[in-house]
This record gives sequence, structure tokens and C-alpha cells, in this order.
Amino acid sequence: MYFIINILGILLVLGLGFLLSFNKKQIAIKPIIILFVLQLATTWFMLSTDIGGKVITLIADFFLWLISSGMSGVNFIFGEFAPLDGSTFTFFMNVLMPIIFIVVFFDILTYFGILPAIISGIGWLFSKVAKTPRFESFYAIQVMFLGNNEALAVTRDQLNKMNDKRFLTIAMISMSCVSAGMIGGYLQVLGPKYVLTAIPLNAIGALIITSLINPYKVTKEEDIIYSPPKSEKGNFFDMLSNSMLMGGKLAIIIAVMLIGFVSLITATNTFLGLVHDQLSLENIFGMIFSPISFLMGVEVSQIFTVGQLMGVKIVVNEFVAMEHLSEILSTLNPHTEAVISTFLVSFCNFTTIGIILGSMKALFGEGKSKFIAKHTWLLLVSGILVSSLSAMVVGLFIW
Repeated sequence: MYFIINILGILLVLGLGFLLSFNKKQIAIKPIIILFVLQLATTWFMLSTDIGGKVITLIADFFLWLISSGMSGVNFIFGEFAPLDGSTFTFFMNVLMPIIFIVVFFDILTYFGILPAIISGIGWLFSKVAKTPRFESFYAIQVMFLGNNEALAVTRDQLNKMNDKRFLTIAMISMSCVSAGMIGGYLQVLGPKYVLTAIPLNAIGALIITSLINPYKVTKEEDIIYSPPKSEKGNFFDMLSNSMLMGGKLAIIIAVMLIGFVSLITATNTFLGLVHDQLSLENIFGMIFSPISFLMGVEVSQIFTVGQLMGVKIVVNEFVAMEHLSEILSTLNPHTEAVISTFLVSFCNFTTIGIILGSMKALFGEGKSKFIAKHTWLLLVSGILVSSLSAMVVGLFIW
């Protein structure tokens, strides 16, 4: 029965995307079918084959090496507060501080053209297989590696020339990404197989949902990818120092946001508790998101718990939800663990909307940012649909 509900959930997610469409007659069905089959094939490969399991292990080991390398620098500064043997674990030291080195590492790969070559190659293959516009395919892959701010900045020259419809698609795709710099943090809280499976599924799912909601035709002349000139590369050591500062700023921003949100939740729950001892933000989230949890094929006894975690992730952020999930993983069955773990791996939350709007205003001016601001609700809805679709597809393979 739960398997049938899971399939029904997928159909309802796709159906809602269709109902929200700006131009139902212009929806290209064939690319959407190809993309969905690609989602199924990717999930099967990652979760059901020995080679996929080895790929996950290799990628996880690589990121654990990055974390270990980053921890050497953290230990040098903080000493016994960040021991290398892992005897003491704190979220700030072990999850957030290594982000500095991970960001630097990927910026070095970008500087020498290694990461852009990988992104371009995958994006080109993606567009050929899925028959989607080249830039949108390229951007979905780019945002999967770089995150929304960096991807917007790198492609700003081409985005400036795009019409509002394509610009809206880019904003919606940006809601469903995670950056490579954050993967190491996720891997220390959740199991690697769902984290690393969710990332490509979100990239594919973002193209599916945007193709349903915001369909359009791209002419041959428009179907290009802008390549920045070598003169924009700048000095290596300037890049290195800027990257380190950016990584440090990112870690501090996340820490500040977590402190603020967790404190706010605690204070709010205190006041809600005065109204009724069972009233809390978590329980409110559980009620709101339980219908989506049900459609994921989650066992009845665990629907409310999953709804709570989904709500915390969307209203607060994924790290708070992941921390809560890690505390109760042993009480969940395999299917529930799979769908909620997958759902949590994205930047889709209220804070990300603010970040995207702020970045667009800074990079593209008032005109384009105002257009996106008018469709703020659509950014959030599309992000939730993408995360739900990825979770439901993974759920088909884990019972």
C-alpha cells in the first residue's frame, strides 16, 4: 500500500507543477519524461548497484579527506577544543570550520579550469540527453557544485542578457541546490548515500519542475553558454585569500543563523507552551507538512515526525533539521530514513529566498530583482516540489 501511495505522491507533485504552469500548451513532454527516467536511472545506479555503492564510498572518502585536512588548520588555531582524534565533537568546530578549506579547495579547482571543464562536460551531456536548453542544463550542474551565489556571479554576464522568463527559471533552479562546500558538513550529520544521491536528483528535478511551471522555447541563437575571458581570472594569491575569507564568512554566517533560529524556536515554544502544553513550532510544522509526508509513503506512525522535520528545514534551515533527524534515526524504518534524508539535502528555505533576492539585486539591479520578488512564493513552492520529488523517487527503491 505504501508503495502505491509513494507512486501517487510522484504523480501529484508532477500534477501540481502542471497546474501551476504559466503556459500549459507550451510544456514539452518528451524532455520531462527523459529527465524523470534519468532520475530513476540515477537513483537505481547509486542505491541498487555495487558500482554505485563504490562511487558513493569514493566520493564520501574524498570529502572526509577534505574535512580531515580542514581540521588540521582548525586544530592549529583552537588546539584542544578541536582535537584531531575526534574525541570531542562540536558542530561549530567539526562541521562549520572545515568549510573554509573545502571552499578554498573548490575555488582552486575553478581557478585552474578543472571544475569548469567538468561542469561544462556534464552540462553538455545533460542537454544532449534530456533535450533541454544548454544554459539551463549547464546552470543546473553548475549550481550543484558551486551553490546559488557563486553560480549567479559566475554567469552574470549571460544572465543580464536573458529575458524575464529564463531569469525566473534560473532563480527557481537556485532554490534546489547545495554547494560542494556544504557537502562535508552534511556527511558528518547524515549517511553519505542519501546525501550524494539527492544532489544529482535535485539538479534533474529542478529542470523537471521548471519545465512544467515555466515552459518556453529557446532559439538556436539564444542557446549558448557564455565563457568569461581569461583576463577575468586575476591573481592566484588574491583568489586564494578572497576564497579563505569567503569560506570563513560562510561558516560564521551559518553559525550566527543557527544560534539565532534555534534560540528563536526555543523562545517561541515557551510562549506557545503557555497556551497549551502540546503546542510548539515543531508540532505546528508536523500538522502542515504531514500530507506531503503521507504522500512519500511514510508509515502512519512516523508521518507526523517527518512532517516536523520538513517544516523545520523549510522555515529554519536544513542543518537544524538534520541535527534533529540524527537524534531519532534509530527509531525510523529504512524507507522513512531514505525519504526524509533526501528531502533535507537542499537549500530550499525562507533564508535562501532572501539570499537569492539579495544576490540578484546586487548583481543585476532593481529591475530583474523586482520581477523575481513578485514570484517569491513560486521559488519556495518549486523548491519544495523538487525536494519532494527527489525524496519520493528515492523512496521507490528503499523499503
